[in-house]
Amino acid sequence: MSVEPGEAPPAAPDEPPDKGRRPGRRARLGIAATLAAAAAVVVVALAMRGPSEPALERADVGTIASGVVKKAIEDLQAAPATSVAVYQQILPSLVQIETRSESSEGEDGGLGTGVIVNRSGAILTAFHVVDGATTIRLSFVDGTRSKGQIVSTDPDNDIAVLLPERPPQPIVPAVLGGAGQVGDEAYAVGHPLGFVGSLSSGVISGLDRSIETPGGRTLRGLIQFDAAVNPGSSGGPLLNRGGQVIGIVTGLANPARDGYFSGIGFAVPIGAAGGAADAPPK
Repeated sequence: MSVEPGEAPPAAPDEPPDKGRRPGRRARLGIAATLAAAAAVVVVALAMRGPSEPALERADVGTIASGVVKKAIEDLQAAPATSVAVYQQILPSLVQIETRSESSEGEDGGLGTGVIVNRSGAILTAFHVVDGATTIRLSFVDGTRSKGQIVSTDPDNDIAVLLPERPPQPIVPAVLGGAGQVGDEAYAVGHPLGFVGSLSSGVISGLDRSIETPGGRTLRGLIQFDAAVNPGSSGGPLLNRGGQVIGIVTGLANPARDGYFSGIGFAVPIGAAGGAADAPPK
């Protein structure tokens, strides 16, 4: 098992979504609400009829209800997907992190992700993204580019806090949430394999997991999820369906030792990560 981030060649395009899946919880709730609304409309229609008016025929009642259901379903289908709302909410807080480091073998570069978590512009990322970096460059969604400085680290949780010399304007901190539970929807946003601003979706597939890092540390209490992450995703936010940050992506399960996603990713819960940046309470 490995959690090495780093750069990698371009990835293959995502596969199309499975059109045969059953409707999600949101869609089922919407349909149930639609049917309830249809029943309410029929009740109101009956109540508003005067005593001298003939009673509604069964066919009339069915027509009214069908019309309400059809309109509500059309409205539900026209609404943006949850993933769209999640992406739009986190985008102003997303940060691209480029690092340069020097060693006896020469200069090396790396790519990672961060997320703004307070109004001072503090950025949470994974410690291994910036560990040993001699230069840190930050890029924000509004086009602002800045040098970054490490102001705090928590290696035991693989967390680092950066401050930009030149923050974006305005600063838009992400909203923080709880860790969630197994089965909850989960979204990872970052820059996997250099594809900037990518979103992947899945579910929380486990809690309180432990993994060993290449440096010999053991990370504990992690969120396990199956939204795709790859090198470049490290340090990025893991989000719930409300667009709230529930974790910071730290690594992936790597049984083949090839450094690429094989179905299981891990994130440090925001409760453990946020304290390093004096993030506001969840």
